[in-house]
Amino acid sequence: YTKIVPHERIEYAFGERAAQVEFTQLPQGVQVRVTFDAETTFSPEQQRQGWKAILDNFARHVHAKG
Repeated sequence: YTKIVPHERIEYAFGERAAQVEFTQLPQGVQVRVTFDAETTFSPEQQRQGWKAILDNFARHVHAKG
């Protein structure tokens, strides 16, 4: 992890790439947004779908705990 702002942002590096996770409080809950450096093996759309699947699994986990 390269930067952590509690309840707001997590930044981290993995290999030569980096990602940022932002948490935004909304009236209906917390929005989680991930921004990442794309890699060259898979298309941007495939990467977007992969990260979305990770976030969807995380949302299911959080809802099951709450």
